[in-house]
Amino acid sequence: MNVDTVIVGAGSAGLSALREVRQYTDDFLVVNDGHWGTTCAAEGCMPSKALIEAANAFHRRSTFEEFGIRGAEGLRADIPAVLARVRKMRDEFVKGPEAVPEQLGDRALSGRAKLLGPGRIEVNGTEIEARAIILAPGSSPVVPGPWHKFGDRILTTDSLFEQQDLPRRIAVIGMGAIGVEIAQALARLGLDVAGFDAVDGLAGIDDKKVLDVFRPLIAEDVDLYLGSEADLTGTGDAIRVSGAGGAFDADAVLAAIGRRPNIEGLGLDTLDVPLDDKGMPEIDPCTLRIGDHQVFLAGDANGIRALLHEAADDGHIAGRMAAPGASGTGFSRRTPLSIVFSTPQIAQVGATRSNLKDSDFETGSFDFSKQSRARMAQTSGGVIHIYATRDTGRLLGAEICAPAAEHLAHLLALAVEQRLRVADMLAMPFYHPVLEEGLRSALRDLAKAVSEAGGSDLSDCEAIGYDALD
Repeated sequence: MNVDTVIVGAGSAGLSALREVRQYTDDFLVVNDGHWGTTCAAEGCMPSKALIEAANAFHRRSTFEEFGIRGAEGLRADIPAVLARVRKMRDEFVKGPEAVPEQLGDRALSGRAKLLGPGRIEVNGTEIEARAIILAPGSSPVVPGPWHKFGDRILTTDSLFEQQDLPRRIAVIGMGAIGVEIAQALARLGLDVAGFDAVDGLAGIDDKKVLDVFRPLIAEDVDLYLGSEADLTGTGDAIRVSGAGGAFDADAVLAAIGRRPNIEGLGLDTLDVPLDDKGMPEIDPCTLRIGDHQVFLAGDANGIRALLHEAADDGHIAGRMAAPGASGTGFSRRTPLSIVFSTPQIAQVGATRSNLKDSDFETGSFDFSKQSRARMAQTSGGVIHIYATRDTGRLLGAEICAPAAEHLAHLLALAVEQRLRVADMLAMPFYHPVLEEGLRSALRDLAKAVSEAGGSDLSDCEAIGYDALD
């Protein structure tokens, strides 16, 4: 078989690449191993957020007394019903991706692909020659080999949402973004939850002062054992998880220690390029090209930024760079943006504090436990740190632990992308009373330390060109 372009993987990156490939050819194949529903829609972003929304709705009962609302003690979480709703919504989210094979007909193949070299690939025993190959095989949850002896009591995000019910006691191992989100959600639904991690950190937070604020807030919901490897041993019907000087007897364990690129057996070694100790080639994030070949590695599999919007951008880049005659150095990447949907939410925008350790920068801060709108909603707590150059006040990045951080983060991402200064942001309108006033307070704090911040939040009036009115 001979085609112009082969796309391996029908996840977010693969489908994004398909949109671009169809701009220049109808002579393509999409090869997918496993379900066609995408990781985000089937096991990741979407079902997890549906679970979190249910958990937060139930948790609101804890604030009812303060609002003067009585009777909260009569409410209960029906876990099977909660999970049924998550699956119902998940099934709606995956309908679009699952329809791709039918829409593409014989241009869609289910099977595992293996490179045979540049421009050559094998699928289900058939060799295919292609001018360009876009690899987007995705990733899979990491489960250490010794844990397999516990059978289906070890859960991952691939299996969690398939459960009809959940046991009372769950240990979450790995307190990065996914672990923190799921651990807190399960705890807020009334389960006994403990979180373990080998590092003394949470949710990927980089700024230690932000971490110091977040840790006691998440500890209100989840028992934390951080800073040492977790050890699992069988004890009767339970799994005893030990670590950081403590132990927790769990009925089930959620493994949230990361995801592994699906590159095993993919044939990257046939491309005659250097591979690292994990079997990965060096990838330029602006082109995603492997070596000098018309072979591209996109999405979670390349390990650059394993987030849906980044995977979609990867697919866009790979699809454009795979086009006949494509040239140049590739595409500029957007300002980094990540959000953890815990309570309070965690967000990182642009450069992190550790990225800036050798830079000439200043930090502006605001304590969200004092934010009036958050206090009204019984959601106060957290902190925001914003970083800017000391000499010009140009915004560089931020780390946020705050209610509705997802919205504050987007405002700051737009500002960093547009290379705005602190003064530019302070000249923007802020309504009252809104959570965004906390952002303005942090910017005002930052303005005290940076140059060219100006002495007023308002911009100077510009001359309009008439002497009598200037």
